[in-house]
Amino acid sequence: MPLPTLPTHPVADPAAVVQGEHYRITVLTEGLLRLEHSPDGVFEDRPSTFALHRRQPVPEFRVVDRGTHLEVVTRRLRLTYDKGPFTTSGLSVAVLGAVTSWHSVWRYGQDDDGRNLGGTARTLDEADGAVPLEPGVAGRNGYAVIDDSTSLLLTDDGWVAPRDDARTDLYVFAYGHDHAEAVRALYAVSGAQPVVPRWALGNWWSRYHRYTADEYRALLTRFRAAGVPFSVAVLDMDWHVTDVDPAIGSGWTGYTWDRDLFPDPAAFLADVHARGLRVTLNVHPADGVGPHEEAYAAMCAALGLDPSTRDPIAFDVTDEAFLTAYLDVLHRDLEADGVDFWWIDWQQGAHSRVAGIDPLWMLNHFHFLDNARDGRRPLTFSRYAGPGSHRYPVGFSGDAVISWASLAFQPHFTAAAANIGYGWWSHDVGGHMFGAKDDELATRWVQLGTFSPVLRLHSSHNPFLTKEPWSYGPEHAAVQTDFLRLRHRLVPYLHTMNHRAAREGVPLVTPMYHRWSRHPEAYRVPGQLAFGSQLLVAPVTAPRDPASVTAAVRAWLPDGTWVDVLTGLVYDGGREVVLHRDLTSVPVLAPAGALVPLDAADVPGDDPVEPEALEVLVVVGADGAFTLVEDDGTGDGLDESRVARTPLVWDQAAGVLTVGPVRGAHGFLPATRTWTVTFLSVADDVRPVATVEGGTVDPVVARAADGRLRVTVADVPVDATLRVGLGAEPALRPNDVAGRLHRVLDAAQVGYELKSRVLDVLTSPRPLHVRLAHLAALDVPPALRAAVEEVVLARAEGDGRTARS
Repeated sequence: MPLPTLPTHPVADPAAVVQGEHYRITVLTEGLLRLEHSPDGVFEDRPSTFALHRRQPVPEFRVVDRGTHLEVVTRRLRLTYDKGPFTTSGLSVAVLGAVTSWHSVWRYGQDDDGRNLGGTARTLDEADGAVPLEPGVAGRNGYAVIDDSTSLLLTDDGWVAPRDDARTDLYVFAYGHDHAEAVRALYAVSGAQPVVPRWALGNWWSRYHRYTADEYRALLTRFRAAGVPFSVAVLDMDWHVTDVDPAIGSGWTGYTWDRDLFPDPAAFLADVHARGLRVTLNVHPADGVGPHEEAYAAMCAALGLDPSTRDPIAFDVTDEAFLTAYLDVLHRDLEADGVDFWWIDWQQGAHSRVAGIDPLWMLNHFHFLDNARDGRRPLTFSRYAGPGSHRYPVGFSGDAVISWASLAFQPHFTAAAANIGYGWWSHDVGGHMFGAKDDELATRWVQLGTFSPVLRLHSSHNPFLTKEPWSYGPEHAAVQTDFLRLRHRLVPYLHTMNHRAAREGVPLVTPMYHRWSRHPEAYRVPGQLAFGSQLLVAPVTAPRDPASVTAAVRAWLPDGTWVDVLTGLVYDGGREVVLHRDLTSVPVLAPAGALVPLDAADVPGDDPVEPEALEVLVVVGADGAFTLVEDDGTGDGLDESRVARTPLVWDQAAGVLTVGPVRGAHGFLPATRTWTVTFLSVADDVRPVATVEGGTVDPVVARAADGRLRVTVADVPVDATLRVGLGAEPALRPNDVAGRLHRVLDAAQVGYELKSRVLDVLTSPRPLHVRLAHLAALDVPPALRAAVEEVVLARAEGDGRTARS
């Protein structure tokens, strides 16, 4: 079978090229240049692992030849070049637009002094805290560079070729502080993120453990009974035979089911599928294929080897015949039994028999393309292999140490990956190895996982390292269960963001400075996340204070009004703030006008299919719009004839939410849906009215103590228009300061008399500055004082106004 290929457009439009005997300058976009120098005068037009699409619309630019040097000028940059070998003095790119008051000029060979905002790293194996990040395309000085001089080249027949190492091939991004646009330029040249399967957005169960088929079935049954949903079942290496003759190999690599554990693999996989889960198997390919493998004879036949020698077949990713057989022989029968995709666990470095060929990149590339055959939506699960790896999700970040330091780094690590376009990291939620049991740490990690690209529980081969919620104390088990359910409830929102990532070049998780790049505060909260278009998340990554029984996280709220969707607390923005949360919550903030669609089920199913009942969270105070995107699950997800779009529009002046009608294909959707519209922290005086196709209906209305107003309308045809109104200009309710203070103080582990004094002081009718000064004079533990101050200062007293940021 011929090797699969990617679509490419590698040769730039000649109108975008400025060329001399030994140099070539290509203006790819107004902020992206390709700079090549070739001693032999030959330039590379084949696609590389990074650059697939150099043929871009030609931007407006001008060239000035001053004899001794060239200038190339676009709206965003000015290149100056002396036409010789690239040198620090002879080649520079100035970023236009007054990006910084100093150093907004890139010079060839000059260190950027750590001003690059970082991309990601190959792995977090054995990380216990922060690790160095490879460069991304965003920089505080307004520029960044990808050196593509040594990357692999893709040939027309689907194979690869090494580079001529005498040539220089650079991509200079000069987008100033327009970091999001720099990432879109990366996608334009390197290829977009794919639409991942909808089921990949649910929870993944994984544990390095020697399961039997019956044990695994029993575990899934118990998860379902406990209402803990999972959409992907991951089997670590013990699915295959591991007890082999050391003369053959280590047993780390294997392709033959261990039938002592799984007597009937096909029946086992069929049962897992029947429960609504997909399956991936771990494979460590480095040891090749031993003579004990069931596929050994077939591999020998495919490669022209004599099986009677019983010599192991070496893994050689540089051999096209071996790689073809590796896919067509080793994996095909296992896939026929029901394996949906592969966990490629390559840990042996970046070198192979041919200089420049990274086995990890080869495995990611060819496994992903192979998984797309027969019209399937492809998925792989593997480590990052450099720029361009975003085309092969999902990323496996590796075996991090179980520690608060590891947890504290992962939000930054996840967000910064967007700077190199890598949008689909999956971490070992709870940490992988070493460390000590800490129920609070595990719970906070699950909360981070809920607001990460992919949530996957995993742990090392240790009988005490388990991640089932019931393995922890009751308080922690309940919270973990709630967040694992919330993750599945978020799938309608996540899948819409999945389509946005592929079509618009915006990863699900981005740093704050992608959207607020000119605000210095956005750079001071590297662990705060923009989670899709509607939400900001400040993950809690430190333990609770013993007095306040809350954990603190530093955050920045942009201008406007923000509502915590989990607690209902309303905040005035435009400030840096320290937020405090008990174990049950993390800050998840939505601005006025936000619309967030959820699966309405309290306990969602394992397979996160298009739900019959949906809930939409609405934050009143400003106009808002959101289009729910769903698809039929076939192909690459980009065929509009297989995509359904349901518009959600909030009109603040009229106080009306309009839902539908659906546009595009919708035969795969339920014919009717139940819609629950939940208005967060809305004023008590509103009176909801609902219509379907203009006719009034009687909704089910429920109010909660935290200000949530739920309006439910059943059996709405998907091609009909639903409207839910509250009356003109509805407002957010004032925060229940007294009630919230009582709850914080009631939980605090301090003296009862002190609690009463604090409550009396902060709820007195005296001016705010007097109350806060009085509080400062009391002997209140600092963390508790900060927690109650947050409640009092969340919003200006008596201010019912809201504004869209």
